Amino acid sequence: MKKKFFALMMAMVMVLSLAACGGKSETSAPANNDAPAQSGETAEGGSTFKLGTIGPLTGDAAIYGQAVANGAKIAVDEINASDSAIKFEFQSEDDVADGETSVNAYNTLMDWGMQVMVGPTTTGASIAVAAKAAEERTFMLTPSASSTDVIAPGDNVFQVCFTDPNQGIASADYMAANMAGAKIAVIYRNDDAYSQGIRDTFVSQAKANSLELVYEGTFTADTATDFSVQLTAAQAAGADTVFLPIYYQPASVILTQAAAMNYAPTFFGVDGMDGILTMEGFDTALAEGVMLLTPFSADATDERTQNFVKAYQAAYGEIPNQFAADAYDGVYIVKAALEAAGCTGDMSSADICEALVGVMSSISVDGLTGQGMTWSANGEVSKAPMAVVIENGTYVLP
Repeated sequence: MKKKFFALMMAMVMVLSLAACGGKSETSAPANNDAPAQSGETAEGGSTFKLGTIGPLTGDAAIYGQAVANGAKIAVDEINASDSAIKFEFQSEDDVADGETSVNAYNTLMDWGMQVMVGPTTTGASIAVAAKAAEERTFMLTPSASSTDVIAPGDNVFQVCFTDPNQGIASADYMAANMAGAKIAVIYRNDDAYSQGIRDTFVSQAKANSLELVYEGTFTADTATDFSVQLTAAQAAGADTVFLPIYYQPASVILTQAAAMNYAPTFFGVDGMDGILTMEGFDTALAEGVMLLTPFSADATDERTQNFVKAYQAAYGEIPNQFAADAYDGVYIVKAALEAAGCTGDMSSADICEALVGVMSSISVDGLTGQGMTWSANGEVSKAPMAVVIENGTYVLP
């Protein structure tokens, strides 16, 4: 009996000891910004890091933010299910594409214990958060904000998508090589850094390429519901190609109004156009023949892209756009940087930031949106965009 009693007591001690040494769960309580909650070492001897993202999950730009959150989540789930020593806890916050709200979302994530950030999603919000992240030394990798103003605040801010100047130059170069003799109109939003930035480099490169620009029309956020004046002027100027360095919402209005007035030029957009095929209430037949620059096509035949598309469809019931692919790549870029820097989950966000800044210019990552992606010290990614055309509701190479 004494031996049985002793054995029982030892078993109870072992159970209590194991419970006391248990790791932190994925639903650990938020901590304050001065002492962020760290996931630390995993049972397998690896490290778990808290990764956050920010974007418009509601509002007019929700297609972008939801795609970023979804794409990042798929990458996190893949990594966590793999034999990788690096794991992630993941949290996304809504900023309705507003700078002040995005800063508040950033603060919420820092209170949760965020150590690295794949976000924000839109340019304006990213510019606001980049200043805060630079001040606090938080590593920031935006999947989709393309203005060079985003990476200006500090050496800790990097981009997954190609920059606005890159898009403007590439668009003008493509037209020069493939659309000789085109008469080009430009319609852009002049109170938006994204649209203005692409327009500026496009116009400069178009002139360098001796392209014929016959009209330029502008609009603002408050006038984005009626483009009859701009379209009438473009048509009267003889424009057979209309360059749209804008987001898909105003582009959908332009396509609808152009069809109503029987004006059928070639519309040429940039990455902000991505999302128009899944826009609620939009007749996708109106986008037939639209061209745009994008780093990603869900119709690509390589195995990695097809696996991602299948996983995304299974999880969210729709075809992923480039914003989802950019965010997916963003998580894998962070993973590669953490591995290269030898970071561990018990490090502070500031220490992780310094370590990642030290390796970003030396790593190369193959992703859905680019092969051999590299980064300059100023945070700009090096990869080439490609032109696609919308045919039968999908993107295909022209």
